[in-house]
Amino acid sequence: MTIVDRLEDMIISGGENIYPAEVEAALLELPGIDSCAVFGVPDEKWGESAVAAITVVEGASVALDSIADALGGRLARYKIPKRYILVDEIPRNPTGKIRNNELREHYSVRPQTSFRTV
Repeated sequence: MTIVDRLEDMIISGGENIYPAEVEAALLELPGIDSCAVFGVPDEKWGESAVAAITVVEGASVALDSIADALGGRLARYKIPKRYILVDEIPRNPTGKIRNNELREHYSVRPQTSFRTV
């Protein structure tokens, strides 16, 4: 399998490369997740850590605490996001591409109450 992603969106955590597209594909396989965006934020220990912003299917319930466990069999441990943020909508540009820079800026600067650290 070949993962194609923008180089500036690659996350380097503890010297390991994490490609958001690969993590997003695994997240979208989970029941109840409608859309997602994976992005890196600064981390004192690892340099960067992965964070996943997710939207859920209308009427569905997703336990944020269980997402990391569900990804355990699908991804290497270092690729599993450290935080999950439940959002109403993933920010996109007019062509539909995810605005990872907006997510990075917003969630790197000020932690939100709507996320859980796993």
